[in-house]
Amino acid sequence: MDNATNTIKAVYPVVGMQCAACAARIEKVLGKQQGVQLCNVNLAAGNISLVYNPDEITIERLAEVVANMGFQLVATGGEDAATQVEEREKVRYKELRNNVVWSIVLSVPIMLLSMVFHDIPYAQEIMAVLATPVVFYFGRGFFVNAWKQLKQKSANMDTLVALSVGVSYCFSIFNMIYPEFWEKRDVEPHVYFEASAMIVVFIMIGRMLEERAKGNTSEAIKKLMGLAPKTAMVVTESGELRETLIDYIKEGSVIAVRPGEKVPVDGVVMNGMSFVDESMLSGEPMSVEKTEGSEVFAGTINQKGAFQMKATKVGSATMLATIIKMVQDAQGSKAPIQRIVDKVAGVFVPVIVTIALLSMVAWCLWGGNDGVVRGVLAFVTVVIIACPCAHGLATPTAIMVGIGKGAEKGILIKDAKSLEIAKKIDAVVLDKTGTITEGRPEVADVVYGANVDVDACADALYSIEMQSEHPLAEAIVRHFKSLDANSVSVAGFEAVVGGGVKGEVDGKHYFVGNAKFLKSQGVKMEQDLEVRANELEDESKTVVWLADEERSLTLIAITDKVKATSVAAVAKMHEMGVAVYMLTGDNRVTAEAVARQVGIKNYKAQMLPSEKAEFVARLQAEGHCVAMVGDGINDSAALAQADMGVAMGQGSDIAIDIAKMAIVGNDLMKIPEAIELSKNIVRTIHQNLFWAFIYNVIGVPVAAGALYPVCGFLLNPMIAGAAMALSSVSVVTNSLRSIKNE
Repeated sequence: MDNATNTIKAVYPVVGMQCAACAARIEKVLGKQQGVQLCNVNLAAGNISLVYNPDEITIERLAEVVANMGFQLVATGGEDAATQVEEREKVRYKELRNNVVWSIVLSVPIMLLSMVFHDIPYAQEIMAVLATPVVFYFGRGFFVNAWKQLKQKSANMDTLVALSVGVSYCFSIFNMIYPEFWEKRDVEPHVYFEASAMIVVFIMIGRMLEERAKGNTSEAIKKLMGLAPKTAMVVTESGELRETLIDYIKEGSVIAVRPGEKVPVDGVVMNGMSFVDESMLSGEPMSVEKTEGSEVFAGTINQKGAFQMKATKVGSATMLATIIKMVQDAQGSKAPIQRIVDKVAGVFVPVIVTIALLSMVAWCLWGGNDGVVRGVLAFVTVVIIACPCAHGLATPTAIMVGIGKGAEKGILIKDAKSLEIAKKIDAVVLDKTGTITEGRPEVADVVYGANVDVDACADALYSIEMQSEHPLAEAIVRHFKSLDANSVSVAGFEAVVGGGVKGEVDGKHYFVGNAKFLKSQGVKMEQDLEVRANELEDESKTVVWLADEERSLTLIAITDKVKATSVAAVAKMHEMGVAVYMLTGDNRVTAEAVARQVGIKNYKAQMLPSEKAEFVARLQAEGHCVAMVGDGINDSAALAQADMGVAMGQGSDIAIDIAKMAIVGNDLMKIPEAIELSKNIVRTIHQNLFWAFIYNVIGVPVAAGALYPVCGFLLNPMIAGAAMALSSVSVVTNSLRSIKNE
């Protein structure tokens, strides 16, 4: 509550929005309500941000207004509201899925009776019985929504679907009960139950696909929120530990973080030492050493050590909360796929209804003795032939076929939001770790000094590093284990903070760590090894030394290896005219080495998650259409901000949920393939919509009787129904042809 201006600023979930038109209508209607100062609908997040004066209008009244438009505004806040919305969406999707299944079950026999067994006794009656629940029970949503639109003095595709389904069904019932009405006028009565049922089936399949695709957005936010623990161990003034809910932790609170726990809030280490997995922020696989004075962040994972920290940022001020907000804002800032059908619905529907009515009136006035009959037939024919069945299929069929083709190639396309702009992609931003590189430290080189016992060195190094908690030790152990090194007994093991470790093997003292640590122990550094170490460090590799009491024996170079396909993938994108950028949380030396190796000129190092998203936003502000490719939680904000987010399949669940595409495995060559496939799908969608609308442009005037004055041709409603079905078949066929040949 803002007491100065007596306004409430709050975010409320909204259930039932299906497209950008829904969001726009809610914004328009609520924005006109007295007392509402600001209204912003976030379609992706499924919520609405409101600033309103509670003295002029209540949230309950606003919920009523939204309900009158056919949506549900959940007036409660917090986790209860999120839970309510999730449950309602699940129920809604399950109901839609069941409606589709049962509609198909009932419609298949109708189609068989109409096309093959139409001469059997009571065929029409059986079709009527089967079509009735499809139209008025499973397809009732179209009529309900059309009525709500009518009350709002507007129209959408539901209006035309309801009209075409209703008219074809009622016309069929009339023809079945009173066939003599037409027979007396030398007109053969036909029924169109199959048309009314299949229209419902086709459109509902499209709706179900959309609902399924929308479900991933909220899952990503939920997983991000789940990164932070619900409770923390607060140290009281008396020194006791007390488990406290995160919501009650204040700045200045002292918190104990034990081995394996998540850091609850942002803060500074007061005492203790550990390594913390900060990959969610930096994307780097190696844990970061934390000692007194080091900063730690909410959601990062403490390793084997323990420490106490002082909370500096809590609640919405933490780094994790900032990432969550950026993801929500970025997702909501982009419109969903721009379905041409939705865009022109407001014009298309009234135009079709007007043409149907005008054609009926014209026939009644100037059609002679059979004018009324011809007028009714013209009205029915126009409405049936103009049914948006082909329009509704244009996008989902192309997407379904494209998704199948992509899956064959290891490219998982999750929804169509980014496909609409895929052909415009002219900039690709790549994360380094896990995207260009393998994503974990590996031993790249082992260099032994002159006159050393190689087996003894390997066994000592392997055995000592097995005792170490340092993240680089894991890579060394993994490497020497693959070489069948022997595990020997280690005595007097000791870890030296910031330096390395030491231990005794077979009565001999060994030291493992950096060069500074070895020199502090009085070890003589062999010149040939020092020269080689400098060369390896110039290649941005981390060098670990092994020495005994007298001299340096071995050096191990560790790096995050560049994937085998990264160089070719970058070259392919350059060939396509796409600018390639690399962003990483790693240091500048490593970033420069990797960028040089794969042929990327534009790169930035030591980037925070917010800075990655800001960089993508800057490219967009410069007019670029940007694809972001990443695999970590730290990439989530940038993936959401980008026009097309692509997640590497071995990455975090959150990155995969937020991105609109996911690459199975680690092959970066799939990125240019994904862009090309996306372009092909969009091209097919546009072709489908073009032919669907051309079909209407030609078919509607003919159905109205435009050719009758010229050649005496009148389109029979049955032929119109067949033409409508044919347009749908042509759309499906085009999708299969164009994408399967990809």
